[in-house]
Amino acid sequence: MGAGTLISVEEYLHTAYSPDREYRDGIVLERNVGNRRHALLQQRLASYIGRRRRSWNVEVYTELRIRARAGWYPIPDVCVYQLPMPDGDPPEVMPFLWIEILSPEDRMVDVWQKAGELIRCGAAYVWIIDPTTLESELRSASTVTAISDKTLRLDGGAIEIPLLDVIEE
Repeated sequence: MGAGTLISVEEYLHTAYSPDREYRDGIVLERNVGNRRHALLQQRLASYIGRRRRSWNVEVYTELRIRARAGWYPIPDVCVYQLPMPDGDPPEVMPFLWIEILSPEDRMVDVWQKAGELIRCGAAYVWIIDPTTLESELRSASTVTAISDKTLRLDGGAIEIPLLDVIEE
């Protein structure tokens, strides 16, 4: 299906794409696909969070279609929902933490714009990570914070994700 071809939400939701694609206002959009570093960090983050899901009272997903708003179904690299998990498949509630791992083709202005839209749609946090340097920033409705020590801390430190340990596991 070429870019610019309008399709219905129903057709999008009942079509399998490889790799999966996002949907925005009638148009199916290709996603920038990551390289090995991207894929490795995505897998390790999901695994790290997954092993702590009970103690953190969360559930973690990779590449889950989410209904951000009517007509927009973006796909996070990794997302974290606080439990209980909302109903719906795809979920119609934004995750607590949306993780975007940069791909070589990503333009930061586009990533920042998307992060702002995700927050306006209800994501509490958007964590943007460079898989090569592990430099990252956390965005919320009120702040943009550079993660200088490569460790994300949320909920007063109850959730702690040290990228250097994550990648070494």
